[in-house]
Amino acid sequence: MNNALPPADELVLVDRELARLEARRSQLLARRAWLVHVLHGPAAFPAPARATTGPVGDSTPRSAQNVLLTLGGVLLTIAALAFTLVSWGSMGIGGRAAVLAVVTSAALAVPVVLLRRGLASTAEVVAALGVVLMVLDAYALHRVALPDTDGPAFAAVASAVLAGAWTAYGTALGRLRTPLPAAVVTAQLPLPLAVLAADGGPLALGWAALATAVVDLVVLLRAKSAAVRGTAAVGTGVLGGWALLAGGGLSLSSPVPAGALLLASAAVALFVAVRAPRGGGWERVARAAMAASVVAGLAVAAAAGGVLRLALPGDWEVPGYVLCAVLLAAVPRAGTAAPRAVRTGLASAGAGVLALGVLWALPPVPAALLGPLARTSPVWSGTHADRVLAWYPSTAPVVLLVAAAAFAVLPRLWSRCTALFLAWATLTALPLSLELPYAPTLALQLLTTATALAVASRPGRLVRGLPAPGASDGEAAERAAVAGDGNAPRWAGWGAVSAPVGASGGVPPREVLGWSALGCGLVSAVGAVAVALDTRGATFAGLGVLLALFVAGAFFSEGARRTVAACAAVVVAAGLVSAAAATAELQGGQTALALLLVPAATALLGTRLRRHRVALPVELTGAAVALLAVSTAATASRPAVLALVLALAGVIAAATAVRPERRQFASWTAGALFLLATWVRLAVWDVTTPEAYTLPVTVPALVIGVLRRRRDPEASSWVAYGPGLAATLVPSLFAAWVDPDWQRPLLLGVAALVVTLLGARFRLQALLVLGGTVLVLDGLHELAPYVVQAVGALPRWLPPALAGLLLLAVGATYEQRLRDARRLRERLGRMR
Repeated sequence: MNNALPPADELVLVDRELARLEARRSQLLARRAWLVHVLHGPAAFPAPARATTGPVGDSTPRSAQNVLLTLGGVLLTIAALAFTLVSWGSMGIGGRAAVLAVVTSAALAVPVVLLRRGLASTAEVVAALGVVLMVLDAYALHRVALPDTDGPAFAAVASAVLAGAWTAYGTALGRLRTPLPAAVVTAQLPLPLAVLAADGGPLALGWAALATAVVDLVVLLRAKSAAVRGTAAVGTGVLGGWALLAGGGLSLSSPVPAGALLLASAAVALFVAVRAPRGGGWERVARAAMAASVVAGLAVAAAAGGVLRLALPGDWEVPGYVLCAVLLAAVPRAGTAAPRAVRTGLASAGAGVLALGVLWALPPVPAALLGPLARTSPVWSGTHADRVLAWYPSTAPVVLLVAAAAFAVLPRLWSRCTALFLAWATLTALPLSLELPYAPTLALQLLTTATALAVASRPGRLVRGLPAPGASDGEAAERAAVAGDGNAPRWAGWGAVSAPVGASGGVPPREVLGWSALGCGLVSAVGAVAVALDTRGATFAGLGVLLALFVAGAFFSEGARRTVAACAAVVVAAGLVSAAAATAELQGGQTALALLLVPAATALLGTRLRRHRVALPVELTGAAVALLAVSTAATASRPAVLALVLALAGVIAAATAVRPERRQFASWTAGALFLLATWVRLAVWDVTTPEAYTLPVTVPALVIGVLRRRRDPEASSWVAYGPGLAATLVPSLFAAWVDPDWQRPLLLGVAALVVTLLGARFRLQALLVLGGTVLVLDGLHELAPYVVQAVGALPRWLPPALAGLLLLAVGATYEQRLRDARRLRERLGRMR
């Protein structure tokens, strides 16, 4: 027997049950809220009415109570301020004292009673009111009883008394959360205000701020309340930072007294780093300890550098700071017993100061490179450009050299690259900083180029000491942590800022260092050329040395660096040829012919290096020199020389096309150059016939089309013959339409007829369409005068009548004409 309800009845039953469960849930939630409020205090609270399924309020009674208490406390505070500041003068001195004493005592005593009855929130608001009233009491006391007292001195004493009173009050009533943080905030004022009252100065203010920060630090370490610890932490940071800034600023004028303040601040920061809060995981502890140790390191560097400034000349002040920075940066490698986070922070501080020193020392580098370009005299005039930044301190290379040595000892790829760059910058800035004469300046720049290219060729020595490929910094740091401080976080010191390149998926360190050195060498080579252009002898000497250096670099380098060096050698060779042409006083066209020696040499070299990957880039660089030769010839006054240059360049390209690996690319290049040479020569001969310019294109294009059709019979005739035929037929058709003679239209018609017949015979669509179109248009051009003459002789009604008859005939045979057009289209479509 089946008792299942129909679906409609069962759906109604399910809906009723869900409504009943929702009503019961709302009832239980309301009862739970009432019970929670009952547990927070014995005050009467009306029992909730029977729950309904209506909307629920958007705020709880607890939040509403807090809002009301806060608003009440704010209003009472406003009333107290108004009474003190505005209505004070309407009462006598006794009445004023009595009112303040009674109100303040009541505000401080009522929270005791409220706490006993469990009204913690109300007690908190009244206590806050009492705190504000105590401040008003102090203000009133100064204005009425002690008006002649010095303001800062009275404020210092009052803030100290208030801080002590609130500390005692908050300690006695431990459940209140306002008095103790208020006491910590007020405790920041006594010492700085006392210094101001005593006319102490910036140094005394710094010491006062540091002493207050130490007190805040003690509170931070001993307090149990989170609010108190947070307030003390803010006070420590603000006043400690004030002390550091004051010490750093004063170290420029009073190094010894300010140094003592900075060292004391560093000691406090180191204490914070060692006693970093042990909560929130090692990462959080490490960050806090390292931040504090960074501050300590900066303070020590500023103090030591300020003292060194007293014993060093003006130009050596920055090197003094850099020396202190290097000593700090060496902390992780010193093997001290300090925690790893502390050592890393000190090293990071040293690295920051060192980076600032490097930035200070870098301006002479671009000045030395770009200064020769600022010359106002012609090239080879023997006049040297004025020195740029001649006033800059001469100790900049010392800073760069010290920084290079500091980075070179770190076993990290990024540090080795930085050391390489700084060493190159040192050599580049030396001529400017030492004010070397012209010849030593050029020699030093060439030496810098040679050194950089040598490193680029053999960068293996710079890789020594780097981590093996595949070992990450995290693994190295973990091994160091296990071997040293077992509780240290798994990260290494300053040298472990980035992972070593060369691990799986990265670039090998040799490549990174090699390319870095090659980049420096190329920049130095450009700077050396700029310097060498002052005199003719220096230009030849510099370019010759650079050519030898780049050839050697191409011989000894590896991979793509060999290609770059070889291409640079080609560019330098072009510069030598140009210099020789200028020495021989050759004209523009003659200089262009001389420049063609470079692409000829690269093409000849390509035959020897046929299977080497450096051959193609070298030949392309030679082709770029050929373009320079063509542009030089184009600016000359003799177009015939341009034709000769184009022809010779075509010969070089054709010789390159003989090689199988260059055939397709070089053959098109040779054809284009020969064509351009022909056009220029025709222009020199004052030839205006368009066929003289187009037939040199059409003939080889048709030959290439025939060869292609032999290799690929399925190739389209438009691809094989279309460009070549259009190159001559189209310009000739335009010329024939404006030519009053009969020879050109006749010859063009004959040629178009031949092309059309060939297209019909061999079923070639391109020949049939192009030839037929040109033939029709050429015929129309010849018949046009007669048509115009005949139309003029006919009556005016005859042309419209003939047109109407034509339309009637076409309409009557429309279907047949449509079928003819379709058959013609199909036949053309079957052609190639």
